[in-house]
Amino acid sequence: MLLLVGLGNPTPDSENNRHNIGFKIIDAINKKFNLSKQKPKFKGLLTTGNVGEQKVYAIKPLTFMNNSGICIRELIEYFKIDAEDVIVFHDDLDVEFGKIKAKFGGSSAGHNGVASIDKFIGKDYSRVRIGIGKPKEKIEVSDFVLQNFDEDEMLGLKKITNNITDSISILIDKKLDLFSSTVNNK
Repeated sequence: MLLLVGLGNPTPDSENNRHNIGFKIIDAINKKFNLSKQKPKFKGLLTTGNVGEQKVYAIKPLTFMNNSGICIRELIEYFKIDAEDVIVFHDDLDVEFGKIKAKFGGSSAGHNGVASIDKFIGKDYSRVRIGIGKPKEKIEVSDFVLQNFDEDEMLGLKKITNNITDSISILIDKKLDLFSSTVNNK
């Protein structure tokens, strides 16, 4: 059994923020694979179902980005899921907009949501880093990630979510390099 986690902030005005790309991915997975209706559990919105033959739980933490690890730890302890079977989708400033980099373990690279998960479950889980690029003008990073995607980015976001959901079976098989190259070459 796998746990798919999308990072974001739960307020309605955050819905289209760059920081909420993880929530968008979980929504796309829920829709494409007809996972259960979202239910508030474990300090998040939880869905369950199958992606192919694989049983999955998918969650969008409601603890706000900087406390995402609290939700994840509660869920994996309850369902006895190993950290190695957790896949986290999150935004990444250091990756060009629309590009995807999947990896196992590593540092948080300054991402507070990832740092929170590291604190609560360790670093031995998979991360799907979704590029949001760097700001074009001089603004604080925190302001940039909390801005909404612009119109062009919203169109690109649709392609990103489709590429990820179309290739999810590769990710579920934990072929992270193959997953990254497949979604980036579509």
